[in-house]
Amino acid sequence: MHIYVNGEQRDYADNSTVNDVLGDLGLLGKRIAVELNKEILPYTQYPAQVLKPNDRLEVVHAIGGGQGDAFVIAGVAYHSRLLVGTGKYKDLQETRLATEASGAQIVTVAIRRTNIGQNPNEPNLLDVLSPDRYTLLPNTAGCYSAEEAVRTCRLGRELLDGHKLVKLEVLADPTTLFPNVAETYIAAELLVKEGFDVMVYTNDDPVAAKRLEEIGCVAVMPLAAPIGSGLGIRNPYNILTIVENANVPILVDAGVGTASDAAMAMELGCDGVLMNTAIAAAQNPVLMASAMRKGIEAGREAFLAGRMPRKRFASASSPIDGLFF
Repeated sequence: MHIYVNGEQRDYADNSTVNDVLGDLGLLGKRIAVELNKEILPYTQYPAQVLKPNDRLEVVHAIGGGQGDAFVIAGVAYHSRLLVGTGKYKDLQETRLATEASGAQIVTVAIRRTNIGQNPNEPNLLDVLSPDRYTLLPNTAGCYSAEEAVRTCRLGRELLDGHKLVKLEVLADPTTLFPNVAETYIAAELLVKEGFDVMVYTNDDPVAAKRLEEIGCVAVMPLAAPIGSGLGIRNPYNILTIVENANVPILVDAGVGTASDAAMAMELGCDGVLMNTAIAAAQNPVLMASAMRKGIEAGREAFLAGRMPRKRFASASSPIDGLFF
């Protein structure tokens, strides 16, 4: 049968699957996004999705730096590796301007704290951050049990017309805002079983991060430091271990304070950074959003370039052979 891959006609056996095509293209196991007949196809459906004659596949995959350097969450490719929150700004206008300056494509929304249409008499966040332009990431901020978090995600799905991508956070206490990992495991398992695509906030423990990946979370987001602290990455070697052992995107979440913190996360090999307070609490949030965008880009390029090895002693910048005396 004939199908079309990125506009090119190709021949495949009847009942071939998307996985068969990806294997033929050498793309199995790569970070890609697949569009089938103009609809994004979740990666979990690649093995079972049988193709029909004249189906059209569009395949996007990361090929290097710049605009081609995408990462994939729940089957969708994103070029911006900076994810931003929408809380703590003085008004919706500042929220809009800072978000635009950040270049972010994914924005988090606290379902329990933000009006996204529940109250018609209050300003609506969706009036300034359109779902047509941004991927909205409902989050469970303020939840202290698995039951609360799961209920909040279900509410977000209803409010956003079946939206499945969520950020899960289950907090242990209001003082530290550290994650309650045991409750996070329970909530993650329930949400994955219900078909949610779960991006999960956790501590910087490599064992916990791997467990959440095994549960089926589409991205794992270890903290850099306590939420809203601005302390930067406290345990870089833990983050590095998480990154080195992951098969899903790893994004630093919480504790970033300035652009150098974001750059450090990217230099460690993280796929992205999610932040809110670092931008919203800056004296000039719009300018800080721009700085964070550049920090993310610089850190990513440095990671791809591969830094020079650290040395204990000096090494001359210019060769000593052929000196004139």
